[in-house]
This record gives sequence, structure tokens and C-alpha cells, in this order.
Amino acid sequence: MADKRIFTAAQLAQHTHKDSLYVAIHGKVYDCSGFIDEHPGGEEVLLDEAGKDATESFEDVGHSDEARDIMSKLYVGEYQAGSGEKAKSTYASTPKPIPAADPVESGSKLQYVIALAVVAGAVLWKVIR
Repeated sequence: MADKRIFTAAQLAQHTHKDSLYVAIHGKVYDCSGFIDEHPGGEEVLLDEAGKDATESFEDVGHSDEARDIMSKLYVGEYQAGSGEKAKSTYASTPKPIPAADPVESGSKLQYVIALAVVAGAVLWKVIR
């Protein structure tokens, strides 16, 4: 097995065009050049993130397991952030605040759960009897 190629921020930044488009996600570098026409979000999305660490943008969208499987086929090396840049190796390192639940909305959902429980109980009582 060949050694992993290490990309610096400067090297990654050289791959910002449609025919040579690299992005770093979670400390790994992916060559998306051959995938750009197939990307469901369109080529502009990839071109906007080309040549840089796209971890946050990737996670903000909430990609599927299928997308992550496709990524594994595009892997070309590891990303080494420069001295002034922090590597984004895990998305959990920058958690977003969880918005407070709206009490009115939560209460109305609770009503549905209670109603469903009552119906389920009635059906179960009818079956057991």
C-alpha cells in the first residue's frame, strides 16, 4: 500500500478549478473533479469550497451515508493545516447551540403522543380481552 499523501493548505489551495477540484473534510483530502457533474447540489457548491477545508459546510448540509461512501472513493490523502489554521478533524469540536423548544409546539406534540397511546391501549385491551 502506498504512503498517504499529505496536503498543506497551500497545496490544497492550488486545486480550485473544475478539472482539478480538491476539498478537505475531517482532515482528509478528496479529489472531486470527476464527481462535480454528478453532485446533487450542483457544481457551484463544490466550486465554492474548492481548495479549502469544507468540513463545516459538508456537515451543515447533513450528507447521507451514501454520500460518505462516495467520498471514500474520492480520497487522495491527508490534510495538514498550516500553523495559522486549525485542522477540523471532528465536527463535534465546534458544536452549534441547540435552539430552545417552543413550549406551545412541544405541548401540541405531547397531545398527539397521548392520543396515540390511548388508541394503542384501547386496541391492545380489545385484543387481550
